[in-house]
Amino acid sequence: MNDIPANPTSTKRGRGRPRLQQSELQEPSTVQALERGLGLLKLLSKCDGASLSDLSLQIGVPASTAYRLLNTLQKLEFVAFNEANQEWSIGVEAFAVGSGFFNRSNLIDAAREVMRGLMLDTDETSNLAILSDSGFVTFLTQVETSNPIRAFHLPGTRSHAHSAGIGKALLAELSRKQVEAILQKTGLQAFTPKTLTTPVDLFNNLHDIYQCGWSVDDEERHVGMRCIAAAIHNHRGEAIAGVSISGPTARFPDDALPVLGSKVRQAAMDITHRIGGQVQNYEERRERLNAAS
Repeated sequence: MNDIPANPTSTKRGRGRPRLQQSELQEPSTVQALERGLGLLKLLSKCDGASLSDLSLQIGVPASTAYRLLNTLQKLEFVAFNEANQEWSIGVEAFAVGSGFFNRSNLIDAAREVMRGLMLDTDETSNLAILSDSGFVTFLTQVETSNPIRAFHLPGTRSHAHSAGIGKALLAELSRKQVEAILQKTGLQAFTPKTLTTPVDLFNNLHDIYQCGWSVDDEERHVGMRCIAAAIHNHRGEAIAGVSISGPTARFPDDALPVLGSKVRQAAMDITHRIGGQVQNYEERRERLNAAS
């Protein structure tokens, strides 16, 4: 997510930025600002994206007022701004706050049954998560195993992408330039002795993940825990979420990883099919990523 310049009066502005007028600089009251901010979130939740002018017209405020509200919401990740088309869209934090209504999500509805089957097949906890523009993985839902030792992620829990199974599975779907932009924001913090803390190690790992179609968090976030994950794709073949299984390393021995990885990858493909998505073959995906670099 590209940050919006602090000076909104710049001559290089697009449809997403206004020219402030002196008469419009006074902020609305706190309650009125909250009401308008929530109104913007409601509008954005019903569309893929909208320009500043459209949003300001729909909530009935000057473009400069709408911009200040959107800019504040963007800093908190409730909304996101696309520099390419100058449109605003709903952000990942809005989903985290609305976690009590997860069952209304088509992705989660489609994933839950597959995740339950994956949990029963592997006897391990299954997770669903997305990658935010800020570079963090946000967990959406989980189907727990009955095993006494298991991983547990509350809905809305965040994790660094470079040390998470789902995070790496989704990073592997991005271009090098996109991954580098994320790393500039999040860094490569070490959580365990096995965390990948150099760009060379991470990019080598992402290359392998991209080729085989599934990733492994090998005690990279928590000592004694492993996670296997694969990406879920939308109708354009873009990775929008990931599904995983996680548990103690003792239940994820090296010789079992290929079998478990295949099962997780199949679960991701099943969810992709249920939401009308498609998975491009390796050559098509690599061509797409090279074009995006």
